[in-house]
Parts: sequence; C-alpha cells; structure tokens
Amino acid sequence: MNLNDYIYDWNTAGGAEIPAGRAVTLADETLRDGLQNPSVKDPSIENKLRILHLMEELGIESVDIGLPGAGPRAFADTLRLAQEIVSCRMKIRPYAAARTHENDIRPIAEVSQRAGIPVEAAMFLGSSPIRRLAEDWTVDHLAGLTAHAVDFAVRESLPAMYVTEDTIRTDRDTVKLLYGTAIAHGATAIVLCDTVGHATPRGAFNLTRFAVEEIVQPSGGHIRVDWHGHNDRGLAVANSIAAIMGGADQVHGAANSLGERVGNTPIELMLVNLRLMGVIDRDLSRLREYCQAVARATGTSIPPNYPVVGHDAFRTATGVHAAAIIKAYKKGDPLLANLVYSGVPSHLFGLEQIIEIGPMSGRSNVTYWLEKRGLPVGDDVVDRILAAAKQSASVLTESELLALARP
Repeated sequence: MNLNDYIYDWNTAGGAEIPAGRAVTLADETLRDGLQNPSVKDPSIENKLRILHLMEELGIESVDIGLPGAGPRAFADTLRLAQEIVSCRMKIRPYAAARTHENDIRPIAEVSQRAGIPVEAAMFLGSSPIRRLAEDWTVDHLAGLTAHAVDFAVRESLPAMYVTEDTIRTDRDTVKLLYGTAIAHGATAIVLCDTVGHATPRGAFNLTRFAVEEIVQPSGGHIRVDWHGHNDRGLAVANSIAAIMGGADQVHGAANSLGERVGNTPIELMLVNLRLMGVIDRDLSRLREYCQAVARATGTSIPPNYPVVGHDAFRTATGVHAAAIIKAYKKGDPLLANLVYSGVPSHLFGLEQIIEIGPMSGRSNVTYWLEKRGLPVGDDVVDRILAAAKQSASVLTESELLALARP
C-alpha cells in the first residue's frame, strides 16, 4: 500500500519548495555561537568531543569549533577539536570565528597549522545603519576593515568566510559594497545574518536572492552563500528554508536552539525538515541522543513538548487519537501508525509512537497497553485501570499501571 495515495500534500501542490537534487549543507554553531546563551555553561572538552562525534554521525557538514582569539581556554579547545577531526579522519569541515582583526584571525591560522587541516576563518563585523549609528562607524571604515581582514586571512592560507552582523536590517548599497569588497579580496564564502531575529520568511528570501543575483553571480566566482538566523520571532526554521529557496547553499544552526537571547536556528529541526522535504537522505536515528548530550553538557533542558526530540513529541493519551494509532498498528503497518496522527514519522529519527493512559484516555488505550506488555486483558482490569485514569490529574506512571493490572 502506498500511503502517499492517502495523503493530499498541499505543501507540494504547486511544486516542491526546494527542488529534489538541490545541494544544501548545514553548519553547526552549537560549540561557539550556541554557548553565547547566558544560561549555558561552557562544556568540558570531553563533552565537546562527544558532541563533535555526534555531529559527524548525523552527517552535519561544517562545525564552528570556537573563537580561539577569546583566550587561552578557547584556543586550547579549538585546537583540540581540530586535532580530533584530523586524527579520526572526520568528514566534517571546521571553521572558527573572528572579528575583522588580525589578533583574532592569527590564532585561527595557528590552529590550522598545528592541527594540519584547513580551518575556515569566519570574520564578522556589524553593518546595519542602526549599529553604525551606535558605534559612530562609516561604511568606508567597514569596507576598509573588510579588505584588510580578508587580505590577512588569505595571506595566512585560510579559507575566508566573510560575515556581516544584522545583514537583514542593512541597506542594499552597504550589503553590496561590503560583500563585494570581501569577494574581491579573496573571500570564498559569505554569510547573511539575521542577528537579532528580525527576519520573516519573505525577508530571508529577498535578502538571499539579492546577494546571489546582485553580488555573487556578477563576481563570476564560486562563492558559497550561507544563512545564519536567530529565533526571536519564532521564525528561524521557516526563515532558513526561505533562504535556501532564495539560493543559500548552507544554513547555520545550533542544537536545541541555543544561542544569544532565545537562540539560533535549531539545527536538529533543520535536519528533520530537510529530511522530510527530501533534500537530504541520511540516518538521523541518533538525533535525540545528540540533543540530549548537548543539553547535559550545557546544563540546559529540552522542553517536553519540543518537536521531535522532546519527551512528549510522540506520546499521546487522548482516546480518539490513540484509537486511530492503535487501529493502524493492528493493520500491521507501522508507517500508517506513524502518519495517521503525526506529521513527523517517528521511525525516521529512531523513535516510536507511545500510547499513554490518563484522564482523557479510552478503553483502547488500556487494552493496547496491556497487550503490548503481554498482560491479561479482561473487562475487570480494563475497567479498574480506566476508572483510576479518569480520577487522575495526569498520565498514570508505569508503576501505577502495573499495580492496577495485578489481579
């Protein structure tokens, strides 16, 4: 049975948002920009290495390994991560952050040389008119900093990634001048940023399309275009997809939406959506493990209702919903069970639908729970469990249910 015959997909009624075969990569900012969240703790290097290996398992293509110019510990951790990539022959590509200043770029060159691997230098500076007003900067001053920084990175044999902060609120002429300057001086990647979470999907699309058509294509070079978004309006994932539609080659994100204020684009949800849209096809069964590892290492928590990796993402105790899932399971079709009351097939992410028993449950919940555990099913035990559930203020625990199931 082809379940596509039973789902009318308005998402693709006018054609795929991102055409099949379009190459899109992801850059993970968890270990640098994600750690700017004021509530996180900086993980130990052992935890950072574990997180790095999980990124590799998930097929994430690039990783920000730190800002080595920030101090001795930052340098040591950045170097160790680069060395791990080399010694374990990982496919993931490292890059490191720097202000457009030699003192920040030079440590990246040292990390690259000591580890024996190219480390892309992500050189950033503020660009928006409102930032220029606060800082008393002129556009000519920013263009000069851009040229000098990119020149220095190229002399140090570093791949040059040029980043402007708050690009989404920067005027066209300034965007064109700064990125044009960076490319002219040897930048091979440009990053468009929604630093304060101002963008809407249309804005992300418009900016990216402008950069591709008005800056990159006229340059004649093979320049990668990246999108880096924040989630202040709750639009980060939608904006990232819109940026891809506008021509972005790579999207940045951080695990569990970590980052300044409300955080960056959640990279796990980009993996989920790109997989469901058919843009990527890879094993994502360790996605929850990755998110949980980051939460433990940073001293943060994943909300129970968080999409896909949250504790409640595939749990239901509502009778009518559970009944539909149970009927699908009884047809011997796990995929049908995954789709009948879920927009995300849990099995693609190493998870499964879970039927709980609580005050909104029906007899089918109880019968399914008993059958799944090989326990006797009879009217008396079903009635006893259901009566207790109806009186409960929450879902019954496993121990409570086992006690009720005893004769």
